[in-house]
Amino acid sequence: MPIGDICVREVVTATRDTTIQQAAQLMRENHVGDLLVVETNGKRRPIGIVTDRDIVVAVVAPNLDPAALSLGEIMGPELETAPEDQGVFETIHQMRTAGVRRIPVVTEDGSLAGIVSIDDLVQLLAEEMTELAKLISREQRREMHARR
Repeated sequence: MPIGDICVREVVTATRDTTIQQAAQLMRENHVGDLLVVETNGKRRPIGIVTDRDIVVAVVAPNLDPAALSLGEIMGPELETAPEDQGVFETIHQMRTAGVRRIPVVTEDGSLAGIVSIDDLVQLLAEEMTELAKLISREQRREMHARR
């Protein structure tokens, strides 16, 4: 199954010039724990990600002014992305190798398609495991009825 089939398509985004204060407000208004930082040159190309934890560690803990700092100043230098046609297990492996809990999903031309998080993947795998458990149970019942 391609990761593009399960990624969340509605992503809250901001630009590198968005202040930390504005970013925190966006997170609160949209009930999210991260913002995808994008360049908007006709396309929304992901260039970074900032989480609520990043804000706490980089701005709140050292008592810096969130109105004076921008997302571009605290986001990481490199962003891991996954092509939307990449398989789920390949994406899990990529996330594990990179040590990230969420990964932007991009189209063939590098535009933002969505985002997938470890929570999304755990939910998908739990649903798949539930279906497998049902299969085992159904097979056992079928076998019992066939032997009577």
